[in-house]
Amino acid sequence: RNGSLYVAEVNRILRYDNIAARLSNPPDPVVVYDKLPSDRSHGWKFIAFGPDGKLYVPVGAPGNIVDKPAPYASILRFNPDGTGRETFARGIRNTVGFDWQPGTKTLWFTDNGRDWLGDNQPPDELNCAPRAGLHFGYPYCHGKNILDPEFGQGHKGSDYTPPAQELGPHVAALGMRFYTGTMFPASYRNNIFIAEHGSWNRSTPIGYRLTWVKVAGDRALSYEVFAQGWLQKGKAWGRPVDVLVMPDGALLVSDDRAGAVYRITYQKPK
Repeated sequence: RNGSLYVAEVNRILRYDNIAARLSNPPDPVVVYDKLPSDRSHGWKFIAFGPDGKLYVPVGAPGNIVDKPAPYASILRFNPDGTGRETFARGIRNTVGFDWQPGTKTLWFTDNGRDWLGDNQPPDELNCAPRAGLHFGYPYCHGKNILDPEFGQGHKGSDYTPPAQELGPHVAALGMRFYTGTMFPASYRNNIFIAEHGSWNRSTPIGYRLTWVKVAGDRALSYEVFAQGWLQKGKAWGRPVDVLVMPDGALLVSDDRAGAVYRITYQKPK
């Protein structure tokens, strides 16, 4: 932002000023904010500036299923200098991927569902937050209406904002982006690509793929596989982590198992 590179650590945000001109000799970082929790469980952070000029920072739940107050299980936002901290959304177990919808400027984000409720529940989630102050259910309710066996008593699904789209169970949905390029066919434009890292505790593995969600306004219309093949005969050789739309419209995909970045392009049939 304005020539500075912002970097998230587990418990703080750093800023490297004028970085493009100093790649071979980076400056010392400026500490933007250093009062985030130091829990390493779900401590990794994806950060981004929103259309409002605020820096959005998630703080995951410090465990599989725990009931702790904010800043845990939330998305925070700050002024660029680290002041003005506020809780934008709550009830989010762990999001490491979000983006703003073209046109509406609404925040959408993935959320990883809890473990150990069986192979087929709960679903991971794709959520839509058109305004601040919404609660997305964790740890009381998962998906649209699955009450947690430990924390769900006295709650109901209608108390919380339901996911715009229930994703596959345990697919570990991580990075997501709205496709804003022009290389792919027009049907992909302003719709969502999701990197599904893949299950680690499911009897039959699932995920290890890219999925595509078509949206209209704040509704998800469809959820389907876009690219797969990282999972072969129940064994994964790769795990998609994040997606990024390049200026030419190509889609980059990072893979932390194969240690690779893939470039997906489209060429019109002749």
